[in-house]
Amino acid sequence: MTTIRLPNNWIPRDYQLPAWRYMQNGGKHCELVWHRRSGKDEVGLHFCAVAAFRRVAQYWYMLPEYSQARKAIWDAINPHTGKKRIDEAFPIELRKTTRNDEMKIIFKNGSSFQAVGSDDPSKLVGSPPAGIVYSEWALSNPATRAYLRPILMENGGWQIFNTTPRGRNHAYTTLEAARHNPEAFAQVLDATQTGIFSPEQLEAELNNYIADFGEDYGRSKFEQEYLCSFDAANLGAILARQITISERAGKISDDVIFDPNGQPIQISVDIGRRDTATWWFWQPTIGGYNIIDYDSGFGIDAEEWAERIHKRLCKYELSGSRNPLGCIWLPHDARTKTFSAKESAIEIFLKFFGNDKCDITPQTSIADRINAARVIISRVRFNETNCKVGLDGLRAWSYAYSDITKTFGSAPLHDWASHDGDGFSYGCQIMQMASPPPPPLEEMKGLYVGQTDVSLNDMWKQSPKQTNSRI
Repeated sequence: MTTIRLPNNWIPRDYQLPAWRYMQNGGKHCELVWHRRSGKDEVGLHFCAVAAFRRVAQYWYMLPEYSQARKAIWDAINPHTGKKRIDEAFPIELRKTTRNDEMKIIFKNGSSFQAVGSDDPSKLVGSPPAGIVYSEWALSNPATRAYLRPILMENGGWQIFNTTPRGRNHAYTTLEAARHNPEAFAQVLDATQTGIFSPEQLEAELNNYIADFGEDYGRSKFEQEYLCSFDAANLGAILARQITISERAGKISDDVIFDPNGQPIQISVDIGRRDTATWWFWQPTIGGYNIIDYDSGFGIDAEEWAERIHKRLCKYELSGSRNPLGCIWLPHDARTKTFSAKESAIEIFLKFFGNDKCDITPQTSIADRINAARVIISRVRFNETNCKVGLDGLRAWSYAYSDITKTFGSAPLHDWASHDGDGFSYGCQIMQMASPPPPPLEEMKGLYVGQTDVSLNDMWKQSPKQTNSRI
């Protein structure tokens, strides 16, 4: 009988040992912000193998996109050994079944391992996982963590986040949370600390990045991927700089709340591909707009959304028993019907909220929407807690980069963040066309002069008389 020791033919490097020991000793939350080619995925894969034979359960290895999971994990070959990475971590002798179409391994003890993507959360169904590795977490959809975290809490599972920075987005948030949690593990290691590269090699790598991507973008990518800088310029980001300016100006705060004496709420919506939807709740104010709330989700049909938005609106009451809803602005694809639905989204919302409370956003070019967003955002204040997920999306909303032309295109990259960017920019377009709310009426002020029922003759009699005299 063949004896296999896990991890299989692999020993953690010195700088990897603290994280490995933390997980081996029962750790539940591990944050690894390590530089490119530092072995982050080796640690994750081999720990999944160990965990699968400690506890019979399902384990997931998640990349930002499903296609990346196949390329970087399932089909990837270790250049040093010439073997597939999954074969090194999960020897054939331990397997009962290998399903290439699902990127899933079922082990003889009943556990399973599967490579998945964060780009389509609706596929993350089946038996709940007991452990998840979020690889390239800074580029992943944070909504998947919000969806899966309660599952891990319920079954006592663990999670590993490995990444290089992409600005101060959700990856920075989870890192800081781990740093302040005594039961979590958080580590940032740049390429000057691990000893993998010499100074000369790092200089050559920087020059390669500049040659591949140009001076600004190449240097920025090098600082993110090798120096683990969260403050390196996130070139290609559409609104990240403006969001940072708003933060420093105090425009992102829990002090931004609904005004019961103000204007009705306008809701801008993006119903995106794969049934992902984002909702921004705007309240116009004098000189600008307060975004007081936000919602998002996937796999939810129009009837459920209508009920969900109605319940959320019930939290807000305008003075004078006025309806808190001004209008729900749906995108053009809300008119679309499918074989499985007899009514379009706009028809369902009109029926639920009324003909005067729903409309379709006027059609304009993507460039016009982006310009509207850049103009309006300086006049927008956000509720920090309610809009946290949406703000992460706006920070990550970026133009697509062409490896052929070495330039950013004029259209945004279609990823998880594009739904937040589209929903917000639709709202900016509406706000730009709308008339500003009228200023509040000033209180009438008067002067009280004693008795008010006095005639003009009486006032003349009581006024002092000027006398002329000779000297």
